[in-house]
Amino acid sequence: MEAKAIVMPAAGQIEIRRVALKPLGPDDVLIRTALTSISAGTERMLFKGIMPHPMLQFPVVPGYETVGVVVETGANAREWLGKRVYVGGNYGFVGVNPAFGGQSALIVAPASHLTDVHSLSDEQAVLLALAATALHGVEIAGCRLGEKSCTTRQILILGQGIVGQLAARFAKACGATVHVTDKAAARLRYAVADAILPADPPPPGPPSPGAYDVLIDATGKMDAIAPRLMSVKQGGRVVLLGYYERIDLPYMPAFLRELTFAVSKEWAPGDLARARDAIASGMVDVSNLITHRLPADEAPRAFEMAFNDPECLKMVLVWE
Repeated sequence: MEAKAIVMPAAGQIEIRRVALKPLGPDDVLIRTALTSISAGTERMLFKGIMPHPMLQFPVVPGYETVGVVVETGANAREWLGKRVYVGGNYGFVGVNPAFGGQSALIVAPASHLTDVHSLSDEQAVLLALAATALHGVEIAGCRLGEKSCTTRQILILGQGIVGQLAARFAKACGATVHVTDKAAARLRYAVADAILPADPPPPGPPSPGAYDVLIDATGKMDAIAPRLMSVKQGGRVVLLGYYERIDLPYMPAFLRELTFAVSKEWAPGDLARARDAIASGMVDVSNLITHRLPADEAPRAFEMAFNDPECLKMVLVWE
């Protein structure tokens, strides 16, 4: 069995080609893809060939944000037949690296990796991976969804790409006062926050008491974090919600503030379903986050826009 897929055969190259799929095992399902979205951060690193991941090997099919319908199942997965699902990648390619694999017209995956999207629209559901990532990061910051556990907390979120946007929404849902900043003014049009700060950090000067209990970085850039460390209160927390080649921060601000640093690794079990339910209930609104849509056959153009157009907050590819 074959499927149309987006393939990166080498760094700096994107193609649309036919790829081979393995036969379904008893616990597998076959998904006909409706929508995928481009994760600009992760897929840019793949495209550049610098993804610090042990499974980066070309040729690779990128993507981990896929929504579609289960059209065939193995013997042990019959209950999934006909359901609309989210799945974070393709686990059944032959001859192509299956490290990510979501940008494919057909997906083979274990049933255990599926999330039933229930009442979500396809466009809401395609954001589930990043919503769950943002939710997990906000909870690493000490806020618990549904408990209004952060009503006295001031949180600064650096970066208003899609994960930063979602983190601000989840933090607000937990009752926190949220301030955000980003160098791209276009992104700030979509921000949900109590205040938007200037992109340039405060100039060096005598230490102030600090305004924030928590700083969440969603830029993935150490040089964005460093000048903001003194904005955190004594004993505050810094959550690394981006993806970084290395951690390299000045020690003195962390020393003076006795800061705690926490790394947030994607999502935990159950986070996809909890993010789905938060979106379905209206607790978290994602309606304005998808700004661009193109047919999957226009993948090279779509990736160029997702990587380079400051007006593109989130690009969705339509497969049907």
